[in-house]
Amino acid sequence: MSEERKRQATSVVEPTIFELGVPGHPGHALPALDVPRLEPEDVLPDGFVRPAPPALPEVSEPEVVRHFTRLAELNHHVDRAIYPLGSCTMKYNPKINEEMASLPGFTGLHPGFDDADCQGAIALMVELARHLSEISGLAAVSLQPPAGASGELAGMLMAKAWHTDQGNPRSKVVVPDSAHGTNPASLTLAGYEAVETSSGDDGRIDVDAFRKVVDDETAAVMITNPSTLGIFETRIADIIEIAHERGALVYLDGANLNACMGLVRPGDVGFDIMHFNLHKTFSAPHGGGGPGSGPVGVRSGLEPYLPSPLPSYDPGRPEGRRYFMDRDRPRSIGAVHGYHGNFLVMVKAYAYILANGGVGLRKVSEDAVLNANYLKAKLEGLYDASHEGHCQHEFVLSAERQKEQGARALDIAKRLLDHGIHAPTVYFPLIVPEALMIEPTESESRRSLDAFVEAMISIAGEIEEDPEALAGAPERTPVGRLDESRAARELDVVWEDE
Repeated sequence: MSEERKRQATSVVEPTIFELGVPGHPGHALPALDVPRLEPEDVLPDGFVRPAPPALPEVSEPEVVRHFTRLAELNHHVDRAIYPLGSCTMKYNPKINEEMASLPGFTGLHPGFDDADCQGAIALMVELARHLSEISGLAAVSLQPPAGASGELAGMLMAKAWHTDQGNPRSKVVVPDSAHGTNPASLTLAGYEAVETSSGDDGRIDVDAFRKVVDDETAAVMITNPSTLGIFETRIADIIEIAHERGALVYLDGANLNACMGLVRPGDVGFDIMHFNLHKTFSAPHGGGGPGSGPVGVRSGLEPYLPSPLPSYDPGRPEGRRYFMDRDRPRSIGAVHGYHGNFLVMVKAYAYILANGGVGLRKVSEDAVLNANYLKAKLEGLYDASHEGHCQHEFVLSAERQKEQGARALDIAKRLLDHGIHAPTVYFPLIVPEALMIEPTESESRRSLDAFVEAMISIAGEIEEDPEALAGAPERTPVGRLDESRAARELDVVWEDE
């Protein structure tokens, strides 16, 4: 491990701001009153006044700034080092997009404003939807879903509404065994039964097996392409043809669009519905709880079912009202989020698309695929690759070999933290034992890719010499290995003075 990465990895536990507080050491100075003093109980109703002041910490301004700066430094993020979290596209997001989203003309808007008072914002939404239509090859896009899973649910609700209008809502949706976990959850929430179809030895959907599970009760097929194994479904045209022959719609989970922009358009291939993840593919910080944005696009004929209201343009409307939110949509599935969706994420995505242009977006995908294949080629001699051949923007390694030596995928992930690198996704997809799912993204340089390779080589060597040493990893982080199940199920973040 280099001295630089040792320095990045080593840190100390930061006390809470309550522990930093000292009574009588306030961080503010208010001017003397120049009006008569009023006590709260003299002007507020009974029950609204605390019996005693809250126990707020008293900390000076420099101490507050340094405290939160240290906390920010403890948090691993893409601005600090490589973040190869498979299936999550944790790429660098240009700061200019944050500046665009911070412009007062955007942040000062209220979603309850009249359309005439926010023509620029609606125009941006209309243009963004138009760009997403062009990128996907689909006829129309609604920007309203606030996340990818919300887009999936909207897609399934549209499929149900469409089938109902055809005379039969149907009862089942087919998903591959490599699907994102949100897929079966979304279709179940929409009232469908999930039917799994298996993958073949090459990691792709087994077309013969798929043909057997699609029937007249199949409302839709949900496919992620490239799949969560980082493999492009080369027989996608056959799969779509089989689904369409049985009257089913085909939905694309667009979470992996980062590998396809400018290279293939889902609408041209025959997909009927898809969602985009603006917070993954089109530049907005991802993780930490969002906010995200999961617009849905549809082919011609399904536009009436898109979530409402829909940003629209009509040159024949009165001056100053040509851009408007179309609420007169009787066949729409309705609103899937308050007001118009997460608007400021849309601003970042719009800025990203304009800055890159068509040629630039294609280069993004080409570089994402190139970087993933570079890492795969460097590592598959030390770790077992889930499947042979080239990958798309991500790939999956198996730590089965290392497990036989005494260390598991989780141990490898924890040791990477000691190298100052965020761990990849582990144990997903479920069809790969001891899975390490790695997505470098297009925004990593060869230098940072080589640093990741160096760390993985070091860990493989460490396992060969002393696999039990990894049981104590991480050793250079503020806290060691946590009981992750308990931390998730018994979360307690309230500080109490003991």
